[in-house]
Amino acid sequence: MKKVKAGLMAAIAATVLAACGSSETESEEKGETWREIQEEGEIVVATPGTLYPASYYPEDSDELTGYDVEVMREVGERLDLEIVFEEMDFDSMFASLTSGRVDVAPAGMREEIKDKYSYSEPYKYSYATMIVREEDVESYDSLEDLEGKVAGGAATTVYSDIAEKFGAELKTYGNVTNDVYLRDVDVGRTDVIINDYYLQRLALESLPQLDVTMHPDLKFHTNNQRAVIEEGAHTFRDKIDGALDEMRKDGTLTELSKEFFGGEDVSEKPEEDIREIEGIE
Repeated sequence: MKKVKAGLMAAIAATVLAACGSSETESEEKGETWREIQEEGEIVVATPGTLYPASYYPEDSDELTGYDVEVMREVGERLDLEIVFEEMDFDSMFASLTSGRVDVAPAGMREEIKDKYSYSEPYKYSYATMIVREEDVESYDSLEDLEGKVAGGAATTVYSDIAEKFGAELKTYGNVTNDVYLRDVDVGRTDVIINDYYLQRLALESLPQLDVTMHPDLKFHTNNQRAVIEEGAHTFRDKIDGALDEMRKDGTLTELSKEFFGGEDVSEKPEEDIREIEGIE
């Protein structure tokens, strides 16, 4: 009986040791991320290249720029690493991060995937609003009036989640520029766009000929933008956070924000009365 017990205990111990070894190996592998990036000398960042003023090409220019772009370039500068951008639509970013095609995907933190990745501290704060045809503004007193409307957006964003939660039909797009969304509302292909306040305000200012407007009263779902990286890559995350903290303290984030967001400081939390939506993160 003692032999049976001894054998059983040995088997359990071996299993525990194997599990611990596996855990330690996994931890070591995650810890290699920063070392590998240093060896490569570059950070590969996913970016749309079509989202003004976060990531876009100015007219008559082949130089990618924008708030997200320049924030990441400055992070690279402070970490003594080159930043290489891979252009793709939002729906491809997390798959590319998981596969190792990219090292960073600028995005918000979503409840259903927050445990699958690591996140830097926020470098941009905002909230959502609605763009509708000017003649239809009075038709929307609340988000509940989205029932039966057609909302334009990317398939996997929190903004599309909000539209569907309140009964809108979703028309999805690939990696298109802001004007495509706005023109579709203007001509009636869609009824509404739910998206980031600051991004959409500037997009509207650049297209005054369209008969669309931002709803003046509906402000909801505070959100923020972070550098999303491989889950468990804590050293890499801490390096990014260190650079962002320096940029926040020395005014670089504020300077970049005001350059790209019409004088607004999106690196600070908005002081607005904003509706939060239960079940949406």
